[in-house]
Amino acid sequence: MVKTNNGRPTIRIAPVETHSSGGIQCCWCRCFTCIHIEFMKTLPGAVKVAETIMSGLIQSLLINYGLRYSANIGSAFESSLTTSSACFFTSALLLGCYVISERSYNLIRASLFEMMFNAFACFFYLSSASYLAFSTKVFLGVQYYITPGFDVYPAMTAAYMMSGVVGVIHGADAYFSFKHYRGSR
Repeated sequence: MVKTNNGRPTIRIAPVETHSSGGIQCCWCRCFTCIHIEFMKTLPGAVKVAETIMSGLIQSLLINYGLRYSANIGSAFESSLTTSSACFFTSALLLGCYVISERSYNLIRASLFEMMFNAFACFFYLSSASYLAFSTKVFLGVQYYITPGFDVYPAMTAAYMMSGVVGVIHGADAYFSFKHYRGSR
């Protein structure tokens, strides 16, 4: 904004959204100033970290416990594994971009990609969670109560419950992304 003050122009620069000066504080100086760790202390950063961690945990549960019983569970297992794998990879990639470059955060977050990714991830997680819940109850529930040491039922139960939670988190992130998208226009 330009104002005149006694005939002389005064130029004011609008503040740029910044997480911090970046880097890691080491004794008396800052190291690795290209890294913006402060991003993870913000609400979008915490949400993205939660999405990434929970997607990785779901994928780990599905692979470690459900892979042997994928024929019993059916296509619900495959849809849940595909959803968690795709969302884990994309969320981890976005988190890495946001931590490495604050400019990437401002550009990608304000784009249509972030909003659409989170909306589709929300839909896919919630639908695969309900499908996995149905298949787990129908195809594995009886075996769990009959067979001692049948550990796949609790793991699949945890997987579909966590899928529901991360689906809601992606839905909230889609809303926040939409607000950021609308604010940047």
